[in-house]
Amino acid sequence: MSPAEDAALLLRIVRRHLQALRLNLDPAYPDEEWGFQAQQALEKLLKAALVLRDLSPERTHELGLLAEQLQEPLPPELLELQVYAVEARYEEGPFALRTPRQQLLADLEARLAALERSLG
Repeated sequence: MSPAEDAALLLRIVRRHLQALRLNLDPAYPDEEWGFQAQQALEKLLKAALVLRDLSPERTHELGLLAEQLQEPLPPELLELQVYAVEARYEEGPFALRTPRQQLLADLEARLAALERSLG
């Protein structure tokens, strides 16, 4: 696959994650599950951006490492999603989201839109 095709595949998966996030804005839905979907969406957005630059993403779930490879620092509220990749899935919580879901979702949607524009 070409880099554009690889990135398009990742972005299709991101859209699925974002749909799940939109459907689960109810505060009764566990932050740990919502945060995991958000972390996964951001991870794939970063990997798609790397692929579009013809770079091979690191085989990692570490958002900071991917952002470093991309040479684009992430804002703190997005870096805070890192805990949902592993710790919140395998350790006793609670792991409360520090940033409102709507704000995180809007940021992820904006990042998706920007990458989709770059695909043409």
